[in-house]
Amino acid sequence: MIRRLLDWGGYLGVAVLGFGAILPFVRPEWNQYRWIAIGVGIVLVLVSLLARVEDYRGLLRNQTLRYGLNTGVAIALVLGVTVVVQALSFQHGARKDLTENKRFSLSPQTIQLLGGLKTEVNAVAFFRADQPGKRGAEDLFKQYARYSNGKFTWKSADPDREPGLAKRYGVESYGTIVLETKAKSEKVLDADEEKLTNGLVKVTREGKRIVYVVQGHGEAELGNTERPGFSEAKSSMEKANYEVKPLVLARTGKVPDDATVVILAGPRNDLLPPELEALDAYVGRGGKVLAMINPFQNEGLKKHLVKYGFQLDDDLVVEQNPIGRLFGIGPEVPIIQQYESHPITRDLGGVTTLFPLTRSITALKTPPKGVTVQALARTSPDSWGETNRADLQRGVAKPDPQDLRGPLAVAAVATIDKARLVVYGTSNIVSNQFLNIQGNRDFFLNTVSWLAEEEDQISVRPKDAKQTPVFMTSNQAQAAFFLPVVILPALVLAGGIVAVVRRRAAK
Repeated sequence: MIRRLLDWGGYLGVAVLGFGAILPFVRPEWNQYRWIAIGVGIVLVLVSLLARVEDYRGLLRNQTLRYGLNTGVAIALVLGVTVVVQALSFQHGARKDLTENKRFSLSPQTIQLLGGLKTEVNAVAFFRADQPGKRGAEDLFKQYARYSNGKFTWKSADPDREPGLAKRYGVESYGTIVLETKAKSEKVLDADEEKLTNGLVKVTREGKRIVYVVQGHGEAELGNTERPGFSEAKSSMEKANYEVKPLVLARTGKVPDDATVVILAGPRNDLLPPELEALDAYVGRGGKVLAMINPFQNEGLKKHLVKYGFQLDDDLVVEQNPIGRLFGIGPEVPIIQQYESHPITRDLGGVTTLFPLTRSITALKTPPKGVTVQALARTSPDSWGETNRADLQRGVAKPDPQDLRGPLAVAAVATIDKARLVVYGTSNIVSNQFLNIQGNRDFFLNTVSWLAEEEDQISVRPKDAKQTPVFMTSNQAQAAFFLPVVILPALVLAGGIVAVVRRRAAK
């Protein structure tokens, strides 16, 4: 009778073990009782087994059973080690991103922003349970939470199961992410790092910064989507929560009081004297200006910038660099990899920027009183500043004695009290054609952020997902097929045949 009860206790123990295993999935709120159930089940099973020790001794004399038990123990040990390794990896996980552009790792800008969060941000992601992209979004949220020092929290919600929550946030489509603080909220329509980080900037930044782009002198147009246009630069600034507006100084006569930054995007014609006076007045009250002056253009502005410590050289920087051939570019597009120490360039180590059709900029040896000038980016020693325009037009430029030799500065910065000025030797770096090549966008947006006194936004930004397909010739494709499908199986088969023949010959 007792033995029968113990047998039934063993069956009950197995049932309790099964219940403990599935408990977190059927009743998550009872998860704290899971290990109690597993412990009780193990005790019941062990007691039931111990009651039949004498029976098992006889069975153990069976050689087949002993082999079976040894195999079972070995399997149990392997499973046990696997479970322990999985548990340790869950508690102490590590990630290694092997993709070319680190598409599964957060960018330095995102990490910097998360580490500096001063207010709590909650994200609610509205995904169906079976929706593609849900897992990727949750993985991204986990990385955000990891770097936020507890300031970033998140949860997933199925809009079909929680329609009231979706209605409260005004969610109309699957995949919408709502970021909210105590004061603001922002909808992000795609689980993309760049969009999510820009949304974070919007909900955590107070107010909106306005960037004015001077127009009326042949500058690149803000809405122009062609290669020379400025639309990509405008869009990039808007994503970073800057409001971009055109400014016709000849009409307004002054820079608006709400201007955070004023940009001169490659004016081809000289500014009128009243316009230059308006810019001087803006700088005099602590304004921030980015001037991009193309080679052999705008003599009036070139002379005007001398008062701020900049000398714009009358040349076109040429660089005979074999690396340029890798980018499919000519010598008139210098490759910049040398940066001076400055907040704008602090995270650009190892990042390449291109300055197409640029002039060189020289900082005055004796700048005006109260002005501090320094270079930002320099070309390689293989470059020079070509001054002979006739040779440039014929495509036979070569360094002459009167030409400046590299390294040459192609971007420089000046500070005057609270005022800040940055000068590029070209506006082509921010054109639609070149903005998204290499580090050009980071260099430009870092410049805008520094001018706007938002140093916390200076960093290397998220990169677009980059596909890296493998292209093979017909011979390579045949080798990739025959090696695993034909050759390797044939070698294994041949080895087996040889082993069998040798064994029979030995007998």
